[in-house]
Amino acid sequence: MANFGDFQLQLYLQGMLQGTTPEITTDLARLESQAAGSLSAEAMGYIVPSAGNGATARANLAAFDRWRLVPRMLRGSVERDLSCTILGTAMPAPVLVAPIGVQTLAHPEGELATSRAADTLGLTYTHSTQASHAIEQIEAKSKWYQLYYPTDRDVCLSLLQRAKASGYGVLVVTLDTGTIGWRPADLDRGFLPFLKGEGLANYFSDPAFQSKLAKPISEDPGAAVMLWAQMFPNIGLSWDDLGFLRDNWDGPIVLKGITAVEDAKLAAEHGFEGLVVSNHGGRQVDGAVAALDALPAIADAVGEQMTVLFDSGVRTGADAVKALALGAKAVLLGRPLLYGLALAGQAGVEHVLRSFLAELDLTLALSGYANHRELNRDSVTRA
Repeated sequence: MANFGDFQLQLYLQGMLQGTTPEITTDLARLESQAAGSLSAEAMGYIVPSAGNGATARANLAAFDRWRLVPRMLRGSVERDLSCTILGTAMPAPVLVAPIGVQTLAHPEGELATSRAADTLGLTYTHSTQASHAIEQIEAKSKWYQLYYPTDRDVCLSLLQRAKASGYGVLVVTLDTGTIGWRPADLDRGFLPFLKGEGLANYFSDPAFQSKLAKPISEDPGAAVMLWAQMFPNIGLSWDDLGFLRDNWDGPIVLKGITAVEDAKLAAEHGFEGLVVSNHGGRQVDGAVAALDALPAIADAVGEQMTVLFDSGVRTGADAVKALALGAKAVLLGRPLLYGLALAGQAGVEHVLRSFLAELDLTLALSGYANHRELNRDSVTRA
């Protein structure tokens, strides 16, 4: 079994023997600044900033700094095994590609390149409802589908049926985006990609959506955008509405956007198989609790009943180790992959994923763990 950390040796050998160094940094916390030169002002404004003055995004990062790993000595193992099965999906490591919309803002191939990169490494790719490429275009072997629950149930049902027919194994329902948060960077530029028809491929290719238009989308794209705008904001979504998903999806369902213990308990009571502790990377509610701060209590409350996953603020492999120690079964990686995508397309995403997995693997090894399943609350301490 090869260790992901072997990527480190590969990079050293390339430098020493071939005189080549990585075009993309291996310091994943610096990816944003490197990618800035490859992204348009509109793309930077949409991808990077968060809601309000960015307090929640800053809190996400600060929360990781408040936890410190406690390495153990003389417990090493030559081989590490990061493999796991999450909600019936076999994975080589407890890492998934998070659902990220409008990826063509970063690169023309968008989700196609990202999903191919994930597939190359055997990782699970999560396809966003707000993608620039349609459900059926994603050919990854392991893929989950993320749903923004539309107000129109005909369209909702059609999206579910298309995802199931296309081999998506798990449904991830995002709850924290009933409407778009207050995002000054976008507002000051007057930029929302969806109003230009970007990120709407799943809707525009949907037969139920098309049936509600007076003219084909090619003849009146503005009307199609306006129809989407009537379906996307679903601020009135309630627990009762989720029964429709259970009735029309025969696989595991994960609720994404949980930060309150009470909501986690309700998710368990309603019989959902998993949840993602997440505040949408700080993009929705300014001044909200850091996702990592919410994780331990939620894992304690429902971890025996549900699969607890995590995103928001994860940048490095060491971050992932901390989240796993605090109760997550796996982490979802988001923004860093967009930066890699902007810098070098599929190859850039692969570089970021390989770097992330290598750091995760080496951090485990140097902390005295043969696998992530050995991590627990004693593996970390408050700074």
